[in-house]
Amino acid sequence: MMLNLQKMDLTIPGGMGGKEAIQKLIEIDPEIKAIVSSGYSTDLVMAEYKKYGFCDVVAKPYTIEKLSSSLHRSLN
Repeated sequence: MMLNLQKMDLTIPGGMGGKEAIQKLIEIDPEIKAIVSSGYSTDLVMAEYKKYGFCDVVAKPYTIEKLSSSLHRSLN
């Protein structure tokens, strides 16, 4: 079994952010598991992450414990 888990920033200045990237990744692998991350906790994608195709969310700044919990939830 191959596992494809990605952690993505929601906003990338001058580049493709997580909202656009997750749609392209879902086209390639509909089973992808992606965690969205941003310092903009009020962004609609952060509040409704599953609607956009993400399996979990981690707000910045985060601790290793919060990231670890998110990874654990995403993999189980």
